[in-house]
Amino acid sequence: MSRDLPPLNALRAFEAAARLNSISQAAVQLNVTHGAVSRQLKVLEEHLGVALFSKDGRGVKLTDAGMRLRDASSDAFERLREACAVITQSTASAPFVLGCSGSLLARWFIPRLGRLNADLPDLRLHLSAGEGDLDPRRPGLDALLVFAEPPWPADMQVFELANERIGPVLSPHFAPGAALLGAPVAALLNLPLLQTASRPQAWPAWAQGQGLEASGLNFGQTFEHLYYLLEAAVAGLGIAIAPEPLVADDIKAGRLVAPWGFSETPARLALWVPRRAVDGRAGQLAQWLGAELKRQID
Repeated sequence: MSRDLPPLNALRAFEAAARLNSISQAAVQLNVTHGAVSRQLKVLEEHLGVALFSKDGRGVKLTDAGMRLRDASSDAFERLREACAVITQSTASAPFVLGCSGSLLARWFIPRLGRLNADLPDLRLHLSAGEGDLDPRRPGLDALLVFAEPPWPADMQVFELANERIGPVLSPHFAPGAALLGAPVAALLNLPLLQTASRPQAWPAWAQGQGLEASGLNFGQTFEHLYYLLEAAVAGLGIAIAPEPLVADDIKAGRLVAPWGFSETPARLALWVPRRAVDGRAGQLAQWLGAELKRQID
């Protein structure tokens, strides 16, 4: 005797039709057509090799086999509904763990964390920092906030928040800085440029977009992470390159200047959520992040 289950869509259609004692009402509840439910019932009967419904005037009634399957399926689906409700309630009360780079956490998220907690008090956000080692596919992370280029992974629901824009920034107290205001970008070729080990391609890609030869760039000190790079720029040690959101607050406060503005890259700042774990909180967070980014730049 085979112990293989019939197609679950067919069982779901049968459970609804048997519970409601109506194919039409089952179709309405399942948001499909009457014909779709009838086809699923036929698939189920063919799989089992037995009739589950018989004609009863203009309607149908369950056969003995149908009543037996109704009792078993009703119990099974009700237990599934109860388990899903418990899981959903448990998930809603658990912290939402968001991974992001340490630089993004320190320079963008922490200054806004109080406002986020006030706006989304039920989110219970927990932040997990890392540099290139965060993967929302691993247990322990609910989502990842990351600068990345499409195409997006098929197993992720991706909320695109903003186009990435990067540009050179420097302290107003950087000794050669005054001469750069209003100067062409070629003036950079004679100055020390700070870079990160985590994204060494940033300067060459930006220079190419500006019509400069990357081979002419004069690199100074290299830092392990973007956070340290920007702290060095604020301290007047050279010229850094960074995404606009991470330096916009420093520019408004006068700690940094961006003589040539910011240029778009192919990357996006996006919220990645594993499709296996999508819940309503991810959409709420994505909406808040998008609004906050827009408010910062405007």
